[in-house]
Amino acid sequence: MKVESSETSFVGHLGELRRRIIFTLIAFIVALGGAFVYVKEIYRWLVRNLDQKLAILAPSDVLWVYLKLAGVVAIAVTLPVAAYQIWQFVKPALEPREQRASLLYIPWLPILFVGGISFGYGIIFPMVLQFLESMSGDFATMYTADKYFSFILSMTVPFGLLFEMPITVMFLTRIGILNPARLAKARKLSYFTLAVTAVLITPPDIVSDVLVIIPLFLLYEVSVTLSKIVYRKRSKLETAA
Repeated sequence: MKVESSETSFVGHLGELRRRIIFTLIAFIVALGGAFVYVKEIYRWLVRNLDQKLAILAPSDVLWVYLKLAGVVAIAVTLPVAAYQIWQFVKPALEPREQRASLLYIPWLPILFVGGISFGYGIIFPMVLQFLESMSGDFATMYTADKYFSFILSMTVPFGLLFEMPITVMFLTRIGILNPARLAKARKLSYFTLAVTAVLITPPDIVSDVLVIIPLFLLYEVSVTLSKIVYRKRSKLETAA
């Protein structure tokens, strides 16, 4: 009977997880459709400072560029929905005070994502682009829309996702999965992982790598500091209880 009960519970959890994933996918599709309505305005704003029109090599390139831009907006809109579905899934395993505390982290997800996108687009992308253009002085430059926006997204979207690190660490610390000691112990491995990530998302030059690696290391240290604060508060509440 215990085996059957355990199997039934496992199947029930899988069904619940499936419903949460489907709901999140529906939210993403709806957000994607909504973003696609305004994608031309987004495109025009992003190319407002270019001295030339972007070229396309095939009629379908326009569609793919618009889908990429709309997709980034849809991700930002869907993040809190996805986080809420995850919270609902793990909610039964949390104590009431942990439920309330972890729920407060959800509104910060789209804010940090947009902040990371803005950091990549406003600081990292112009510096890397200027550096690469300075190296191409002997060449005639013509940008295609697909390549140009693929380059922008490679400079921005990873930062949007990596900027979620502090709030993710705070949440995992709040529910007891992470703690500051574990994060400090994993610092070398984390630095190595972040450095590899920086190399993969930047052009193959040392300047771009350094410009990306330093903010990522600072972001990790901020996450460790926030984890310490959350851990101390959690310990005090457990002691008081």
